[in-house]
Amino acid sequence: MRVGLVCAHAGPPQEVRGRYAGTHQHVARVAAELAGRGHDVRVYERRDDPDSPPTSEIEGYRVERVPVGPSRRTPTGELVPHVPELGRWLTDRWTADWAPEVVHGHFWIGGLAAASAVRDTVIPVVQTFHSLGAEQLRHLGEDYDGPGQRIPLELALTRAVDMAVAQSTHEVDELTRMGLQRASVVVVPAGVDIELFAPEGEAMPRDRRPRILAAGGLNPGHGQEDLIRALRLVGDVELVIAGGPPAGNLGNHAEARRLREVAEQTGVADQIRLVGSVPHDQMSAWYRSADVVACTSRYAAAGRVPLEAMACGVPVVGYSLGGIADTVVDEVTGRLVPPGDVRGLGVTLRRLLAADAERFAYGHAAVDRVRCSYTWDRTASALERLYERVVSRRQPAPS
Repeated sequence: MRVGLVCAHAGPPQEVRGRYAGTHQHVARVAAELAGRGHDVRVYERRDDPDSPPTSEIEGYRVERVPVGPSRRTPTGELVPHVPELGRWLTDRWTADWAPEVVHGHFWIGGLAAASAVRDTVIPVVQTFHSLGAEQLRHLGEDYDGPGQRIPLELALTRAVDMAVAQSTHEVDELTRMGLQRASVVVVPAGVDIELFAPEGEAMPRDRRPRILAAGGLNPGHGQEDLIRALRLVGDVELVIAGGPPAGNLGNHAEARRLREVAEQTGVADQIRLVGSVPHDQMSAWYRSADVVACTSRYAAAGRVPLEAMACGVPVVGYSLGGIADTVVDEVTGRLVPPGDVRGLGVTLRRLLAADAERFAYGHAAVDRVRCSYTWDRTASALERLYERVVSRRQPAPS
């Protein structure tokens, strides 16, 4: 099958792709898995560097860089005016030499470009949003910083796609609230690289205190403040926060300074360690060094961090929402607490850190769960079946 994956943002430089976590890493892994199954896969991303090659062959699939928009890294909101041009470029490309049998848009900008490109054809469109502006706005409130046109354009996009891929059951509910029929939404969670993320391997150095690890972005929506405030109930532990800018730039980062102030006010400043951004291919060593990984984001469309931690044999304590609630089985692979319940979070962490046998059992169950249900092979297999289904629906009936 010929598959076109559209991600309208520019990808990271080739030399850092393996060290980068995000939408592009997801798209790249899906492309590689599908290519390995014998499909003809092409990935389309915006070209933001005039020195980058227009095409590349990577792990069996082809990357085509679309020369549309500014030749620089560009905020999402500034890309919206370029979507029609991007769609026309794709239409011309697919008319000239190679046409996909199915198009899969990623993130809302990529989906808009994909839907625009095939508007007058019978090529079906599958869409993965990765996150939804309406849900982010509801959970983050004034901390939401997405472009103003995102929410209405995502709503319009739901009317233009044949099938939406949700990454959690909670996202299914959100998409149906936006007007999609339940039959037009399927849950296909992202996979985990079980070779990179495994219990065996190096671990980052630590002192004798129990270690709690929080990983992800460094902004108010990721809930690190809740963890800091919960430490008063946990005791003498170390909280490592990974994410944000490189460690050398944390002093100039507003959220990093705010979290340190909260720690000072709470009396736990000596228990907090901010390490800044960590390359994705080094995160496994941080997971293995922790007794517990905490996931307290106020919005989590997918459960990437808990899954990676579980694959390393580390139990997870997290808020019961979104992808976290789907991936963590309460009292089997970790513990779930109601979102925003700082006291419950602290009590749960204290009890779990004091229960060595329980953590050991959770860690073993976590590894089994990931290897049985969350490999990239399973993700690719599910997408393969989905593509076959939408293509068969769009094929014209025999005369």
